[in-house]
Amino acid sequence: MSAQPARAYLGIGEVLALLRTEFPDVSVSKIRFLESEGLIEPARSPSGYRRFDAADVERLRYILTAQRDQYLPLRVIKERLMPPPPGAAGARAGGAPAPAGRGAGPATDDGATQANGALTRRQLLAAAGIEDKHLAELEEFGLVRRVGRLYGRDALRVASAAVMLSGYGVGARHLRAVRAAAEREVSFIEQVVAPTLRQRNPQARQQAGRTAREIAALTMRLHGALIEAALAEAGFPAGGVGLPSSGYGTPAGGASA
Repeated sequence: MSAQPARAYLGIGEVLALLRTEFPDVSVSKIRFLESEGLIEPARSPSGYRRFDAADVERLRYILTAQRDQYLPLRVIKERLMPPPPGAAGARAGGAPAPAGRGAGPATDDGATQANGALTRRQLLAAAGIEDKHLAELEEFGLVRRVGRLYGRDALRVASAAVMLSGYGVGARHLRAVRAAAEREVSFIEQVVAPTLRQRNPQARQQAGRTAREIAALTMRLHGALIEAALAEAGFPAGGVGLPSSGYGTPAGGASA
């Protein structure tokens, strides 16, 4: 009896199994959302089930990497996924460009790389897909800060989120309450780690930093759970996307929620 030929496609569950080691937060609803936004177009079986080939999986990997490592809004990712001209160097299956390595700094205007991951204003505008006027408003309300003439990775995360929120009519002035809430949470964390900081030695400061980020990750997880509960109590039906996880990671040895 001859062996069955290997399938050229994967089901959505098999795709999740492939991606979850690298992207623990990926879910069926996340993949369906990306499809609804036009970033992926898996084939369909006669009965309507999604069929993913190797190019689809690679495209998904690129999208998830760009979101996680470069904090790019979906609009910018979609533009970068447009197929390159025929014969263009570096073209990949599915039209996805090669994603930058995890932790790599952004390219500067002259093609060099910022070793510390800082961005110029031009780079921040391009990476976040934000207009100069919108960025100026975020700076005016204290949501984005720069050191000298450069912006940190946190500025890219804030600007990218602000761009997506603007699509729902949320302006920079509306985000002042969010900034104030974040500052209150930082004050709370500072109080918790203050006894460790009083030891005034390098090891204690490093431990305080680790503890502060672990507490931040847990408070953000709690914050998300409380919002989900409040939305349910307010009568909003459950959506298919879900709240994003913390950007801080999880406590040592923990798994992402």
